[in-house]
Amino acid sequence: MTQGAREEQALDTVEADGGEVGAEEFRDDFVGRFAAYWQSQGRPKAEGRIVGYLLVADRDAVSAEAVAEGAGVSRGSVSQSVRRLRELGFVTLVDSPDSRSRLISMDEDVWGGFLRNERGYLRQQRDLAASALERLPHLGPSSRTRLHNMYDYMTWLDGYHDVLLEQWERYKAERPERHTTEPPEEPGPGPAHA
Repeated sequence: MTQGAREEQALDTVEADGGEVGAEEFRDDFVGRFAAYWQSQGRPKAEGRIVGYLLVADRDAVSAEAVAEGAGVSRGSVSQSVRRLRELGFVTLVDSPDSRSRLISMDEDVWGGFLRNERGYLRQQRDLAASALERLPHLGPSSRTRLHNMYDYMTWLDGYHDVLLEQWERYKAERPERHTTEPPEEPGPGPAHA
């Protein structure tokens, strides 16, 4: 059993036994669960802890020291991870009115931003497939089919990208306000069912 699964099982056991999990305990658990998922996708765990912490930090911008403490990572990990997370579009640095250091901020719609920034990746992958098809003309039929599928998938997804963004913005505009402590309702049909 993985560490993340053990943590989830332990939290579920406490909740099932009727014990109330405090906000800070839950916040720590959320950071750990998010980091475990992030790491399972091949990303560094420290990055996942930082993203998880920023999702629940309840502040618009946080100092590197606060991120290190809240995420449970070293200050050096924060600097290194923030560089990568900026490149991915997950965080930005903003000026602090009270000091010379900059604060780390996560956009309220980081997922929509991620979708918007994905276009460069799609085009790079499409161009890579095109270059392989051009530069390796003697590949066998199976390899050429794989490369054509790579090229066509990236082209298709890039073409559908604007539709996805438009549907995401419409979905956000039509959903109920989220300024409540009640859990969100089950989601309605997504783009595939619209």
